[in-house]
Amino acid sequence: MTLHLGERTVYYLKALLETSRDAIAVINREGEVLFWNKGAERTYNIRHDEIVGKKIKHFFREEDLKVLQMLETEQPVRDVYHRPRPDKHVMINSSPVYDAEGRLIGALSIEQDITHTVKLNEELSVASSELHQLKHQVYRKQLDSPFSKIKGKSAAIQQTVQLAMKAAKTDATVLIFGESGVGKELFAQAIHETSLRNEKPFIPINCGAIPHALFESELFGYERGAYTGAAKEGKPGKIELADGGTLFLDEIGELPLEMQVKLLRVLQENEVYRIGGTTPKRVNVRVIAATNRNLEKMVEEGSFRSDLFYRLNVVSLPIPSLRERIEDIPELVRFFLHELSIKYQKPMPSISADAMHVFLEYDWPGNIRELRNIVERVMILAEGGEIKPSELRHFFPKRMAVKKSKGEASLAEEKTMLEKERIEAALKKTYGNKSAAAKMLGISRATLYQKIKKYGIAVEKP
Repeated sequence: MTLHLGERTVYYLKALLETSRDAIAVINREGEVLFWNKGAERTYNIRHDEIVGKKIKHFFREEDLKVLQMLETEQPVRDVYHRPRPDKHVMINSSPVYDAEGRLIGALSIEQDITHTVKLNEELSVASSELHQLKHQVYRKQLDSPFSKIKGKSAAIQQTVQLAMKAAKTDATVLIFGESGVGKELFAQAIHETSLRNEKPFIPINCGAIPHALFESELFGYERGAYTGAAKEGKPGKIELADGGTLFLDEIGELPLEMQVKLLRVLQENEVYRIGGTTPKRVNVRVIAATNRNLEKMVEEGSFRSDLFYRLNVVSLPIPSLRERIEDIPELVRFFLHELSIKYQKPMPSISADAMHVFLEYDWPGNIRELRNIVERVMILAEGGEIKPSELRHFFPKRMAVKKSKGEASLAEEKTMLEKERIEAALKKTYGNKSAAAKMLGISRATLYQKIKKYGIAVEKP
């Protein structure tokens, strides 16, 4: 290649090309390499004296050479991603070279090595994908967790869930306290399904629904020919059926005293005698009991054995009433509406803010069971696409309206008083720490400030 430049100018041009860290190559019209800088040596690990004067296609696959393609197209390339070798990624800028008469005499390419950046990006993509999969797995695990069936984000219910999850990891006997309808069996099932016994039976028995005369045969079973009318082959009791798994004794306070003695023996000795049997059967059963009664008071009155009470009350799990977690009501209402819309194959109605306020006004003596029943009634009978307060009050018990007619404080005022008391209690527990109180109440700090101002609550400095 003949250059019509002064000798000094050629040296300056060469120094300029060598200064660049990018790979710079110049080829002639026949594809022979005329210039190969140190950047090109580093990028492709090919020495200057190895390649200059030789055809470039002898060192690369011809289809991977953009600079050769330019000799055919004469179209410059600007900032194009290129992969001249399987292990190299570059950004290429390339131009055709013409002589003074405008004839094509060769081409020049400048290639920036971005291999390291590409590999980092690939690693980041892989890591991001793995992180996404991990997050998805965690999310699915949370969704699939038995405790995900327990709805609500209030501090009251979340504290109970955390305690139940700890109990689930052990084999300890659990005694669940709570009003009717708070979901005691739901907690018992979640504890069982989270425990190491989850592949074994969960056997529930409602002690308040069994006639006293049938208690013993239901719990302990009977041997063949134990009494007239008994099955010829005998029958295992609920305790035997729960072997290896969990026996859930709901309404344990209704268990007759004579059965309490026998149940205590099973818990202490891990043995059960069927009616009419003389040989004990070994059982490995975890017992979860539940009650809506005050067992301590029953112990004092002599209607419940103290030794059984202490044997059952290893882990005490109090379930809050709906009144203690009113902030969960909107979530529960929407959850039940969605669930029941599927059940009855009806469009899920929306619910106005005023209608939701009616739900929040009510004191829910029947707790979540009553809430679900009312939502089901609304789902079946309400008309239109939106639930409004005018039609909603007809679904509530009459005593809700009677309560107003007696000249007592309105339900809205009662709700306000209750909310104020809850905020004051939370601030007291956290010694005036607003962030901690807001977290306990399940609201934002800004909302807490607004309510403190609204109710004129005095806050002690932490």
